[in-house]
Amino acid sequence: MNRLPLQDRAQIIGLLVEGNSLRSITRITGKSINTVTKLLVDVGTACDIYQNEHLRNLPCKRVQMDEIWSFCGMKEKNIPPMRRGELGKGDVWTWVALDAETKLVPSWLIGKRGYCYARLFIDDLAGRMANRIQLTSDGHKAYLVAVEKSFGADVDYAMLVKLYGNPQGEGNDRRYSAGECCGAIKGAVCGDPDEKHISTSFVERQNLTMRMSMRRFTRLTNGFSKKVENHACAVALHYMYYNFGRIHKTLRVTPAMEAGIADHVWTLEQIAVLGD
Repeated sequence: MNRLPLQDRAQIIGLLVEGNSLRSITRITGKSINTVTKLLVDVGTACDIYQNEHLRNLPCKRVQMDEIWSFCGMKEKNIPPMRRGELGKGDVWTWVALDAETKLVPSWLIGKRGYCYARLFIDDLAGRMANRIQLTSDGHKAYLVAVEKSFGADVDYAMLVKLYGNPQGEGNDRRYSAGECCGAIKGAVCGDPDEKHISTSFVERQNLTMRMSMRRFTRLTNGFSKKVENHACAVALHYMYYNFGRIHKTLRVTPAMEAGIADHVWTLEQIAVLGD
């Protein structure tokens, strides 16, 4: 079986994690799109397995949660009636948790935005923590019951609800312009959360990093995912590079090193070898 040299695989992975689309990578490297896609699936799957095994018993103290929107195949409004509600067609949400101190992303989940996926996500997050944490989310109601069921009383949980005014402009300018943030309401849900640490700023900044680092998340392009399986592999590869291979400008080390679960910066070659 033919196999790309390690240097070529590392180059392709580097282009993927820096936000290039599959077809742009084929033009840059001269490799076929099937080769690039297969490498993404192989390495993305391996990254998912590796992080699922190693992101355990984490010393996180303050965790922020959010959801980031994308879509697969087609926009939600274009889904045929018989395929509505099917995961992988239309809206796809990535649930993300981020440790505010180490900037590590310990847990994420690809799915819809309802309670069932919220419960799966919070269950997974709770199982990775080594101690009691302060947890902050936005005002999404699905979190309320999910956090109670997964953590019980062993969490300091608060919600931050932002208030927005009407978007400015007309037509498309109004459609793609967010309204101005007029304020925020902080509220403790359970436990005793420290009010000065009730924030979702770091995880929202991570959402921007995702949109900049994965072509599938860039709005108003045709680089969106066509298959949800490939979408999940791209997300797993992104977080492998973010957690283990990319030096955080503020920390001067990778998030995994700051959290004490890695002792060096992973190279693209090391990430590529995971696919073996």
